[in-house]
Amino acid sequence: MRKVSDILRRKGNRVTAVSPGTTVIEALQIMSDQNIGSVVVMEKDAFMGIMTERDYSRKVILKDRHSSNTPVGEIMTKDFPPVKQSDSIEACMQLMSEHHIRYLPVIENGSLAGIISINDVVTETILNQQETISHLQNYIQS
Repeated sequence: MRKVSDILRRKGNRVTAVSPGTTVIEALQIMSDQNIGSVVVMEKDAFMGIMTERDYSRKVILKDRHSSNTPVGEIMTKDFPPVKQSDSIEACMQLMSEHHIRYLPVIENGSLAGIISINDVVTETILNQQETISHLQNYIQS
């Protein structure tokens, strides 16, 4: 059974972080430059939340706010169910589905160990299925 640690091992645990006072436009520029869909919001070493493109569209654009004077701390999503590196991919998929979210913070010993996305979960599931198929083909051919 695949675990969160498998995802972090494959993709790494590097996250792009901004402070809660960073303006939305600055965060969007960082996201654009790095071709990513979210930034982690950290205050010192503490995980505060995640600002996503969805947060921007729903909490700035649709509310007629201005990205140049709105801090990410006001629009970030905060209430993520945390996961651990030992949690299964299936459990993460279920959490994401139940909570209608696309990202999960990985928390170990009270600190952020990484972020996994729905794309990471799907990719890991596909890799696992491909390995299973390969093992079955090898078994049949031997």
